[in-house]
Amino acid sequence: MLRLKRAFGSIATKSSLVQSDPLTASGTVYGGKHTVTLIPGDGVGLEMAIAVKTIFRAADVPIEWEQFDLTGYTESKDDTLLRQAMDSIRKNKVALKGLLYTPINRLGHVSWNGMVRKELDVYASTTLIKNLPGKWPVRHNNVDFAIIRENTEGEYSGKEHSPVPGVVESLKVSTQQKTERIAKYAFDFALKNGRKKVTIIHKANIMKLGDGLFLRTCREVGKRYESFGIKTDDMIVDNASMQLVSKPSQFDVIVCGNLYGNILSNVGAALVGGPGLIPGANIGRDFAVFEPGCRHVGKDIMGTNKANPTSMLLSSIHLLRHIGLNDHANRISDALLQVIKEGTVLTPDVGGQHSTTDFTLAVIGKL
Repeated sequence: MLRLKRAFGSIATKSSLVQSDPLTASGTVYGGKHTVTLIPGDGVGLEMAIAVKTIFRAADVPIEWEQFDLTGYTESKDDTLLRQAMDSIRKNKVALKGLLYTPINRLGHVSWNGMVRKELDVYASTTLIKNLPGKWPVRHNNVDFAIIRENTEGEYSGKEHSPVPGVVESLKVSTQQKTERIAKYAFDFALKNGRKKVTIIHKANIMKLGDGLFLRTCREVGKRYESFGIKTDDMIVDNASMQLVSKPSQFDVIVCGNLYGNILSNVGAALVGGPGLIPGANIGRDFAVFEPGCRHVGKDIMGTNKANPTSMLLSSIHLLRHIGLNDHANRISDALLQVIKEGTVLTPDVGGQHSTTDFTLAVIGKL
């Protein structure tokens, strides 16, 4: 059985973002150092990446970064740098990534975030929604659930066209093979992290074929885990949205398609303090790409030194556990959570008045 790793170091939690054994999941190692691909991303991504790199340097983490400053804001369709970054991930097996901007009004511009996930087949988006020990006000305590989101098909298949002017057809692709794969991942995640229930999110009452296939397949997979004490239930997505904001403690592991997972991850982030606090990862058979779990580039605060680097830092801590650097992960995790718990140096998104730089230095001061 793959090793169970704790998510937030010395603070008790239920889940690790990854299920991989560090002995088999390590990236490329040269001269005792792990080489990891770094894509800071758009918006506040570069500021958060600088915070991570600065803290890692202070903690003497044996990582060499291969950095690619990709941006989705460019008007050019030249994807040379993207291809170089993809080749780097294929070589290193592991990446830390910020979010890349996807323009709304530019036709023909595919999501580079989606391209990375599809081409590398990192099919399982894993996001942890959990109260951290901060002093900022939240609507609910004891929030602790994981969202497992299928990354490669569904509404984000990118298959849409206009057969005649004024008419657009968008295809939502669902396959039994990929649904079974994400369901197995979700139930394995529950089993290996001590979770007791998996909730299937769907809209099968309306989309009887597509979502019906997803629901039936996940239920069939769930039957195989009943003997391990893992329960299976399901919920229509609109009701799930209401239940998340009214009684989030009822959820343990959520498994869902691409669009529903995207929406529910944002709802979950709001429950615990915002997008700056949520770690995430995209896991496949061969590669792991760690990125903030709530997908906002933060363009409105870009360059203001106000970004909360916690989400990127937590994601990087999970990366360290994934490649077997548990001592470094624990040390950084302990320092980060001390700063959050004390609450004297916090960024504006959680009620503080300090900068990204101040927060970064505070974490270093606790190492």
